[in-house]
Amino acid sequence: MAKFFIITGSLLAAVSVALGAFGAHALKARLAAEQLATFRTGVEYQMVHALAIILIGVLLERQANSLLASAGIVCIAGIFMFSGSLYLLATTTMRWPGPITPLGGLAFMAAWIMVAIAMVNR
Repeated sequence: MAKFFIITGSLLAAVSVALGAFGAHALKARLAAEQLATFRTGVEYQMVHALAIILIGVLLERQANSLLASAGIVCIAGIFMFSGSLYLLATTTMRWPGPITPLGGLAFMAAWIMVAIAMVNR
């Protein structure tokens, strides 16, 4: 599982960099300032949580822990729900992803709490 999280986190970080560049260059002239800010928020949260997924992988290399592994999965889901919904909200006229964004935020919070509990119980 450790290797999976390190690879997945690294790929999600790379995608975050690519999306950040895409937003800064290709979307800058096409989106309103508010939409661009929404897109940037998605990019920032994706990068932070991609790094968290890598950290979870490194921690799992030291000691197998099912709660840490679950935190990694929840964090990946959070990226798709939170950042993914923000990307859609910023670049399309769709409004249905709006209610998904806070669910992604809850997933991020749950993942961080799971990491904390796993370390306390270590």
